Amino acid sequence: MTYEERIQNVSVLGAAGKMGSGILLLTAVEMANLSLKPENKGKTFVLNAIDLSDEGLAGLRPYIQAQVRKIAEKQTVWLRSVYADRADLIQNGEIIEQYIFDVLNIIRPTTAMEVAYRSSLIFEAVSENPELKVKILSQIDQNNKNQAWYFTNTSSVPIHLIEDKANLTGRVLGFHFYNPPAVQKLVEVITTPNTSKEMVEFASAYAKALRKITVPANDIAGFIGNGHFMRDGLHGLSEATKLSAQFSWPEAVYMMNKVTQDYLVRPMGIFQLMDYVGIDVMQFIMKVMNPYMSDETIHSDVIDQFMELGVKGGQMSSGAQKDGFLKYEKGKPVAAYDPSTKSYISFADFAEKCDAALGAMPDGAVVWKAALRLKNKEEVFSNFFANMKKSDALGAKLGAQYGARSNAIGQKLVSDGVAANAEDVNTVMLTGFFHAFGPVNTYFD
Repeated sequence: MTYEERIQNVSVLGAAGKMGSGILLLTAVEMANLSLKPENKGKTFVLNAIDLSDEGLAGLRPYIQAQVRKIAEKQTVWLRSVYADRADLIQNGEIIEQYIFDVLNIIRPTTAMEVAYRSSLIFEAVSENPELKVKILSQIDQNNKNQAWYFTNTSSVPIHLIEDKANLTGRVLGFHFYNPPAVQKLVEVITTPNTSKEMVEFASAYAKALRKITVPANDIAGFIGNGHFMRDGLHGLSEATKLSAQFSWPEAVYMMNKVTQDYLVRPMGIFQLMDYVGIDVMQFIMKVMNPYMSDETIHSDVIDQFMELGVKGGQMSSGAQKDGFLKYEKGKPVAAYDPSTKSYISFADFAEKCDAALGAMPDGAVVWKAALRLKNKEEVFSNFFANMKKSDALGAKLGAQYGARSNAIGQKLVSDGVAANAEDVNTVMLTGFFHAFGPVNTYFD
């Protein structure tokens, strides 16, 4: 089966979710582009958008329409050549509207999973629940006569587990888009010893068509991205717990969030990142990973406590940030949750005290946005972190310890065989998490 044949009838499971809708958008555009090639005229391309939520499916059209319009506006020259034989399409606006129509015309929103029985390629983007994934994929495959290929978007569940329990030998791989798929350039690709060569080649061609950067990860729970992030988050939680012996919990959270953002030059602090992902998602991923870790425990009592309190973080359907460890106003953290009072304490009540306790930033500090534009990044970071290691200030010590721990996590991912090399670890954290520098480095030696 050729690339075009494989992608003529596709299903996306969980299509109304944040990940599923992004995968749907990217795939719809790729299928529409293929359908517009002269050699594919007359061929039918079908993309089933499958989800249990009627409300979610209803919201897909305006989302896809708005995103495709942005894509079309950036490639009007190409679109004019594509529609050159259409005498009725003269103005750019007319051509853009036709392209939007052609993309939307491929998508078939439905709550009926049975339509996937006819697909040759199926993307799975349901919740991070191994049993649910196995149940759904098993049902589809038992009724699908096409020897379908399955691309699971799991960020933590071992692929061999899905492969074995759903009886999909050689026909399932991990294709982990980062959130949001339409924006993020990174995809982790996870195979098993059984994965067919043809499937891997197709995955590579599909990723190239989407202009994605792929990084291979070995089939170990959590893979590279969550393998690093979960342990990185656990370190932040541990350090905050230690600080809470001297400071209040909200103060400790504020301080560690500030250290990880400002001292490690990241786009957001570790507690804000955990809120962004979702405290509930963190807990679930840790539960998935922990049974597979023989030499460490991937678990947090603090996360369990916040879940019991009903503080989950995550994002609203609009993309707005929900309150979690931190409270947000206009997308920015302004307070931290105090489990003892079950209320948020404003940063204004303690920020000055905490900033004084952390001490002065080391010389040579640079903010994240500015760091991304630096042409002499290596020189600037070497100088900044050297000054950090020399400083006796609390913030500098916490920052240096955190950087060293992040480095150790990255190196362990390589030694454990999760990542092939340090470069792959750094690519995932640079591209998928937007870090300004890779965790595996010599800055904190």
